[in-house]
Amino acid sequence: MTAPVFVVDSLRPADLPGGEYVLDGPEGRHAVSVKRLRPGEDVVLTDGRGRWAEGVVRAAEGKDRLVVAELTDVREEPPGRPRITVVQALPKGDRGELAVETMTEVGVDAIVPWAAARCITQWKGERGLKALAKWRATAREAGKQSRRVRFPEVADAATTRQVAALLAGADFAAVLHESGEIPLATAELPASGEIVLVVGPEGGVSPEELEAFARAGARPYRLGPSVLRTSTAGTAATAVLLARTGRWS
Repeated sequence: MTAPVFVVDSLRPADLPGGEYVLDGPEGRHAVSVKRLRPGEDVVLTDGRGRWAEGVVRAAEGKDRLVVAELTDVREEPPGRPRITVVQALPKGDRGELAVETMTEVGVDAIVPWAAARCITQWKGERGLKALAKWRATAREAGKQSRRVRFPEVADAATTRQVAALLAGADFAAVLHESGEIPLATAELPASGEIVLVVGPEGGVSPEELEAFARAGARPYRLGPSVLRTSTAGTAATAVLLARTGRWS
């Protein structure tokens, strides 16, 4: 899929096939004023939840109105199996958005922000809500940029207890940690179900957190010979899992 992707609230069967769709608002402005799309160019409309349709630009009107015609039937991309969720400890500064962006581009299915004990950044009150909104907006924009039609879910920030409960329900649960004796690249992975991977903060996962996750069934695994930053480890690990589970085959 090489045509640019634009997000719509819903794709109504009444509009399809062969109908027209008017893309306006921020998405229309991006298509007309930034992408500068012209009649005859292909586009993809998606709801970001797996439903999508192809169309052809019929007209670009003003600065923020794109008329899409020749729409195909709505198609639906099934969820990836196994589903990959990364529990991402909160990095400092804008490195959280970097982690979300690159994990989305690689193909992660869900991201859970985690307020780990050694996180310098803590999401509280209005600041926390704004930070979460930034992560979700980043996932949306990165999903469009990477031509995805099923964007990753970004959950509410989780406590260590909530992360442990998530790990307990997974088909494969792992914590990226230098103490791991087994490389993630050789771990026995399920063909379906849920994989949950924990990426700790710059200061590392605390012994108490490791113990809580071990009780939930999550073992420590090492990613490679070097120690990656928290903002890049999740992306590298997701790539390993996607390749080993056959989702990249």
